[in-house]
Amino acid sequence: MMENYEHYITKNIKDVCRTKMISPIIYLILLLALWILSPISEIVVPEKADSNDSLTKLYKQDVSYIDTKLTDLYFTGYTQTSLGFTTGYYYYTMRGNECILVLLSPSTSEEGLPKITALHTKGRLAKRDRAAKDVLDNLSKDLNWTETGIASKVSPYYINEPDCRNFRSYLLLFLYFASMLYAFISLILLVIYYRFPLLSPPVRQLSRFGKPAELLAEAEEELATLPQLATDDMFITEHYFIETSKYGIAIVPIREIIWVYKHSTLHKFFWYHFSISYTLHITANKHLYIHCPKNIKSDIDGIMDYLAEANHDILVGFSEENRLAVQEKQGTPLQIEKFLEMLKKRI
Repeated sequence: MMENYEHYITKNIKDVCRTKMISPIIYLILLLALWILSPISEIVVPEKADSNDSLTKLYKQDVSYIDTKLTDLYFTGYTQTSLGFTTGYYYYTMRGNECILVLLSPSTSEEGLPKITALHTKGRLAKRDRAAKDVLDNLSKDLNWTETGIASKVSPYYINEPDCRNFRSYLLLFLYFASMLYAFISLILLVIYYRFPLLSPPVRQLSRFGKPAELLAEAEEELATLPQLATDDMFITEHYFIETSKYGIAIVPIREIIWVYKHSTLHKFFWYHFSISYTLHITANKHLYIHCPKNIKSDIDGIMDYLAEANHDILVGFSEENRLAVQEKQGTPLQIEKFLEMLKKRI
């Protein structure tokens, strides 16, 4: 027994940290794959393209976003609208030996300048869609050209600047980098907790009751010597309640506990009831709340009975959720009010 529980709490803190590291590591790998395989990287760093690069060639090379310089852009007289607002202005220009359409945002085009002499822009490289076809159809009518005639002179691909600077792009980038930062910070903290268990939350919360290092050492020593009550993942020593489950680690001095109760949850699929799980809830001084989920009823009952014997001041078996039921079936209003008043004073 002594050998099995030597530094047992510290080992479990490390085991929990090691297990929790898997999720952020996998998520960061997925983000890296997404960066490589999707156009997200090109939104941040678009492909550099000079005036001699054909849009058709770039599109066939799976280039999604480009950073390029354009000269002598002429306004077609047509715009793109969404929900009654003008979101883009169609221009045409010569790029090398091909004529291309360029959709510019209102701010870039200054809401439809007749001519833009030079422009450095970033945009999405897109295949001619229905809106772009409509622009060419209207242009062909304005110029007395046939639709096939003007289509043969204009590249089947165009540059869409608003799609590179719209709300969806910024939202996507924000979610991508925010989630990446969260996963990275979580991983770093877990590595720190694994390397230095004294800095982990279960140990740091002991600072409410004294010096964390000393209290942890005392709990480790009592657990290594002989726990007075032990279940699969909950232990009671002379002075401490200890939980070491996959859901987390908890160390609570018994003298600080003021309220314990169990909560049952009925799990069902449609009308079929297939299991009941029990959770032990513990409230201690200094606003410390612990819950130990998915335990066996007999284990929780044993823990509650032992805590009641170890500290007669602990309130056992009452919960805020069943207050009305207690009042209706087995408690008088005076008893209930007395209980709640006692609870308020002690918390």
